[in-house]
Amino acid sequence: MITILSDTSKVSLADADARADGDDLWLSDAAVTTASGWTMKAEGLCQGEICVPVPRTDASRYVRDGVSNIAAFWRLLGRPVLHDRGGSNWMLGTAAADRAATLTSLTAPDFELPDINGQMHRLSAYRGKRVFLTTWSSW
Repeated sequence: MITILSDTSKVSLADADARADGDDLWLSDAAVTTASGWTMKAEGLCQGEICVPVPRTDASRYVRDGVSNIAAFWRLLGRPVLHDRGGSNWMLGTAAADRAATLTSLTAPDFELPDINGQMHRLSAYRGKRVFLTTWSSW
């Protein structure tokens, strides 16, 4: 079993759909979509209308025998990839440029937290209004 973490999800994949090989993570086409939100097509790795073609040089490093190396594609996109020593836990990160664009937009990501009475509040419900958020931790 291989677990893949990203900014938006945590996915556990059976050995039939995922195989770690050193710094490479080989996934079935269905597992690529499940783990990353991208889809393998004839054009390459695609998200919507945007496709990253399989590099012509050393194409077998990216796609072979019906599986795709999501770690190699992720690095090609300039995104960080981390894994534990055993290769059973992986993290597909967001590119620094994408994070910078989000920060400069001055729009906070949406989240939901309980108030002191346990009632849940979603930040997006307050868009257009001023919000003061304070946090505290005992550690």
